[in-house]
Amino acid sequence: MENLIMDFYELTMGQPYYDKNLHEQIAYFDLYYRKNPDNSGFVIANGINNCLKYLMQFKFSESDIEYLKSLNKFSDAYLNYLSKIKFNGDVWAVEDGTVVFPNEPVITIKAPLLQAQLVETALLLIFNRSSLITTKANRIVRSASGRAIMEFGTRRAQGINAAVDGAVDAYVGGAVGTACTLAGKKYGTPVLGTMAHSFVQVFDSELEAFKAYAETYPDSCTLLVDTYNTLKSGIPNAIKTYNEVLKPMGKKLTGIRIDSGDLDFLSKQARIMLDKAGLFDTKIVASNSLDENVIKKLVDNNAPIDVFGVGENLITSKSCPILGGVYKLVAIEKENQIVPKIKISDTTDKLINPHFKKLYRVYDNNNQIFTDILCVYDERLFNIKGKNNQAEDFVIKNLKPKMIEAGNLIYKIPTIEETRKKVNDEIATLKPQMLDLNNSKTIKVMLSAKLQRIKNKLMQSSQVKEL
Repeated sequence: MENLIMDFYELTMGQPYYDKNLHEQIAYFDLYYRKNPDNSGFVIANGINNCLKYLMQFKFSESDIEYLKSLNKFSDAYLNYLSKIKFNGDVWAVEDGTVVFPNEPVITIKAPLLQAQLVETALLLIFNRSSLITTKANRIVRSASGRAIMEFGTRRAQGINAAVDGAVDAYVGGAVGTACTLAGKKYGTPVLGTMAHSFVQVFDSELEAFKAYAETYPDSCTLLVDTYNTLKSGIPNAIKTYNEVLKPMGKKLTGIRIDSGDLDFLSKQARIMLDKAGLFDTKIVASNSLDENVIKKLVDNNAPIDVFGVGENLITSKSCPILGGVYKLVAIEKENQIVPKIKISDTTDKLINPHFKKLYRVYDNNNQIFTDILCVYDERLFNIKGKNNQAEDFVIKNLKPKMIEAGNLIYKIPTIEETRKKVNDEIATLKPQMLDLNNSKTIKVMLSAKLQRIKNKLMQSSQVKEL
């Protein structure tokens, strides 16, 4: 990643930090988000591993410094300092694939102030986009009730990196594969795809096109049947191709794909026609501007669709294209003491939780999430009680292990497959009502009594007094 992926104010703030000798003061920043997307109950955190990789290679190149110098905004001494800077701070974070909730810090940075400030934009960019697409993909996967989801959005993504990284995020979120070939090359995600309408149009007849494809790919033949007329032409020609090409070879017709029209009606008619021809194992694939709501309706109507191909509504998270992650200063160190900081706002959801904090997750005796608790870094949790103050067998887990210490990576970055499995494990810890696609209920993060007292005191001391 280019290290000038930063808002310019991060650099302009850095100059007075440097001038006032504040640039190496130790600061604590939290990265978190404020609102769940799509009226859902949670977000699946992702992009943390890429944030770690970014921090480990953070530096300014010679050309970066030359460009900044050409702007005539910065002193030579400051630019010389930037030319040698590397990240040497500490990082605590949740693991990729973790279910998280609004206003709980998913990444905490402890570092010299200038370092911590300069990495803000890149960390937000990586976390926001990756978490958003992973969460959207998982919503779509859950809407399909066990039927496969393929990611088809490469050509509709907002840039090459968004297409490739989004394909990986969709796979982590539960998609079975992607149409993005570059994602397969770079990351090993399964790549999927057969033909477009243009393939069928090139040949003199639809039947000729189908036969040509079947002869080339007899072991994985899925035919696009809606170029001309799905029921009167496409499916009959697909059946004929099976009988005349695949069956004599001892092969099966893997599937047919419908990319337009009334998918509910067409899929039901297609299933009847295929079964009548003895093609009981031939799968029906559907695409065409699908999202979780369309898919759920099809599933609820018992449409016999085996696989859904989802494009722009997944790769851009079209219904909610932004995850509002923020990055806020929560504490600084003075004379080896951690001093909590707070930002006050008339907008309630912009009020931050101050201090260097730990994040704990409490599970009930069914291994489902009971609550999350934020507490001051030196606190330990006691006296957790269940409903009606009755004691239960709770399990308490620290959600944010230390991943970088003094600029050194001390965390073993998991594979994509391991993160994909973690997503499934995390979803299993949610109560059923949390998985409703249109459920706005979420876990409200609790503050320990000590943290709440500190927050209240800071709020009172920060009030503007009348003259």
